[in-house]
Amino acid sequence: MAFVLIGFMGAGKSTVASELAAEIGVTALDSDTLLEERLGHPVANEFALNGEASFRAKEEQLVCELLSDARPDSVIALGGGSVLSERVRGALAGHVTVLLDIDPDTAWERVHATPDGALRPLARDREAFRALHASRGALYEELADAVLVDLPIGGAARAVGALRALSAAPEGTRLLWARSASGEYPVLIGRGLIGECDEEQLGRIWPLDRSRSRPFCVSDETVAAAYADRLGDLAGTVTIPPGEAHKTLASAEHVWQALLGAAMTRADHVVALGGGVVGDLAGFCAATYQRGVPVVQVPTTLVAQVDSAYGGKTGVDLPEAKNYVGVYHQPAGVLVDPDTLATLPPAELAAGWVEVLKTALIAGGTLWDAVAAGGEVDERTILACVRTKLAVVAADERDGGRRQVLNLGHTVGHAIETATGYARYRHGEAVGLGLLAALRLSGQDELRAQVRELLIANGLPVTLPDTAPEAVLAAIARDKKRVSSHVPFVLVRAPGEVSHGCEVAAEDVRAAVAELAP
Repeated sequence: MAFVLIGFMGAGKSTVASELAAEIGVTALDSDTLLEERLGHPVANEFALNGEASFRAKEEQLVCELLSDARPDSVIALGGGSVLSERVRGALAGHVTVLLDIDPDTAWERVHATPDGALRPLARDREAFRALHASRGALYEELADAVLVDLPIGGAARAVGALRALSAAPEGTRLLWARSASGEYPVLIGRGLIGECDEEQLGRIWPLDRSRSRPFCVSDETVAAAYADRLGDLAGTVTIPPGEAHKTLASAEHVWQALLGAAMTRADHVVALGGGVVGDLAGFCAATYQRGVPVVQVPTTLVAQVDSAYGGKTGVDLPEAKNYVGVYHQPAGVLVDPDTLATLPPAELAAGWVEVLKTALIAGGTLWDAVAAGGEVDERTILACVRTKLAVVAADERDGGRRQVLNLGHTVGHAIETATGYARYRHGEAVGLGLLAALRLSGQDELRAQVRELLIANGLPVTLPDTAPEAVLAAIARDKKRVSSHVPFVLVRAPGEVSHGCEVAAEDVRAAVAELAP
């Protein structure tokens, strides 16, 4: 099994291949370099002398030879267009295909920063370059077993262990490498990750060495009964009752004392098994127990799998305000098994879908198109949501700017949860109502009507009965994002065009909340 790097020109395949090879102790193979040696002249000359078709045929032959003859742990960097060949795509089977993703503008700048950049046959016109990038994106995604984005110098070497873990994971498992200012971690997404793996497989895919760091599970009573025994040998399991009402300091104290009673040390780690409540609470307890131990997130609900398990936000609620006590604490890794969604009640799935809707509004593009069309939430959707969130967090870990867009719909949504005592609405249900308010404040009547119909189609509430607008407005005024005299809002111009830090007049907020009354 070789590690085969694919991606658009300028993605850094040659550089990353060299780093991976050096870490593993092998010599990297670069198909472009080897092909030029075989041709006896640069690729640009081959295009000029014999045309692209001739080049592709010769490239296909060489790449298939490399893949056929590859030894275990070989590292091979392929030319950006080599995977256009059906024969090459077939030859990738049995290897770990690693996509180095890059946006078209960065790719253009990188290509043209090199001495021969302007001479590359497919990099002479910027608009054509962007169109080519867009045309290949779906193919790269389909082929990738792992996706690495914007790696810093030396970053590839730190991902070797996670890449090797793919060989032990159930077939079809995908790896995303998450990055932020305070750390990096693997995200594995695959059916059967916590249902089909035996103790040996779990040990190989687990992001921490379980022989050196004992896992202590924190879960709720319902999830623990269903899934805790699938996580192999655990050093201990601590449970809380299910529901947002139990994401409290009292529950945190219960967890801390249970971990102490079980003799957990700083060398050990917490496993957060459950939905958003468990992930937030367990992450908070891990961040504060003995001043901090690692946490592995194992999300079992849709809201956690597409959103809350990533990015390191942890915390608990106060009666007066949601998520008021917390800390940033990035996970050591995230294991996502979509099979766990099969046991969720329909109402819980629907509530989790609201985070998919929110993410699609932020991302725009193909994700929004799929969600707006009522597409089924599958591994591809989960993967797209996770990639969107990881990209935002990588740019702004601590909510200083861009990350605030992830609060779309949450300012009013959190206020609704607080005003109703965390008991009447699921988190996603409240956020759905918050999205309607945010779209009204954005002046997007048509988009608001479309989102309203999507919420109705998924059995979600679109009105707020028996709740005084004044109670919601009072909770908004205590929002933790409050700056000076105002609470900033996230507003939408169109799917994919979202602004944060927007100041909104108090009377407009009141009108948007009042409109939710039946």
